[in-house]
Formats: sequence, structure tokens, C-alpha cells
Amino acid sequence: MRAISRECLARVVSHECNVSVECHSSLDEWLASEPLTRPSLVVICQYGRSNPDAIKELERLADFTPQIGHCSAVILSDNEDPELIVQMLGKNVRGYVPTSLSIAVAVQAIELARAGGVYVPASSLIAAHRAQGVPSTTVQKPNDLFTARQAAVVEALRRGKANKIIAYELKMRESTVKVHVRNIMKKLQATNRTQVAYLVNCLNGGETAT
Repeated sequence: MRAISRECLARVVSHECNVSVECHSSLDEWLASEPLTRPSLVVICQYGRSNPDAIKELERLADFTPQIGHCSAVILSDNEDPELIVQMLGKNVRGYVPTSLSIAVAVQAIELARAGGVYVPASSLIAAHRAQGVPSTTVQKPNDLFTARQAAVVEALRRGKANKIIAYELKMRESTVKVHVRNIMKKLQATNRTQVAYLVNCLNGGETAT
């Protein structure tokens, strides 16, 4: 059944996104393949509601960066535990897609990740926000928390844009963008850009960037 699920998803993504998709039963099988491909995105499928090994797989994937180059990852999982999803965000995944979603939404989430965005289901963000509690310094509305320029940078971060793109679109120096990003992370008590997107989505009522 797992093989059928993987192959069906691979065929749908290949057809809908017009991309070449390789399907492997495990990370080891892919890394042992010849020639070893350099993918733009890796989708890791995890089955069962027990604590999955996706975090370990992500760490192993990072170890092979010299061979395969840097590639983003999306997690497809049966587990919708908010704490686990937050852990995944801390590992800089580009998307967390529960298997409870429709195939159409899953494909759009994968396409968003390929384009550089971040996808996390709004329901999971809201649940994680309620379970963990956002620090008192970040319970304000985004418009009250950030300056106008910071708010523009935050919106770009939510959409997964790189500093160079943000600088070009907002007519700033890249060094200025970096300063804004550092200040935004400090205000949100975030440790990386993905957590910034997560926390801002919470402040916006769970709305995801599109």
C-alpha cells in the first residue's frame, strides 16, 4: 500500500507540475542509486501516528549536501502533532503536508515549496500556537509589532523570498534587509526565517502565505 501511495503521488506531481519525479522506497535506496541525482526538492513520506524518523532523515539528508547539493524538503505525514510540526519547522523544511489533505492541496503545497515558499496547514499552526503559547512580546497584531518597512520584509519572508529579492523589490540595500531580518527575529524570539513565517502566520490567525 505504501508503494502504491508513493507512486501515485509521484505520477500526479509529475503530471500536474510538469517535472521529472523519482520514487524511492527509502533515503538509502536513493543515495545508493546510480547516477545520484541532484533534486530541487525531496518529499519524505512518513506513515503511522507514532513519532516518525523524519527529523533523523532530514539530518542525514543535510550530511549528504556535498554530494547532492542543497535541496529543500517537504514532509508528507499521517502525524498532525503540532509539537512535531514545530520541530520540523526548526529543521527548515519547506512544507509539512498531512495525509488528511486532498491530493490537489498536497500537490499545490509541493509546488509552493519548489517555488521557494513554505507550506504548513493553518489548523496545525493554530493548534501549535494554542499549545505552546506565543511569548507575551508577540501577542500583538503584526501591524502594531513591526514598523512599516519591517512589515514589508516580514511579508516577503512569509513568501520564502531571499534577501536579494527582498532588497530588489523593496528598493533597499541587502545589508539593510539583513538588519531588518535580525530585528524581526529578535522581536519574535525566532531562531530562523522559517520560525518567523510560522509565528507571523499565528499572529495573522493561521493564514498561510500563497
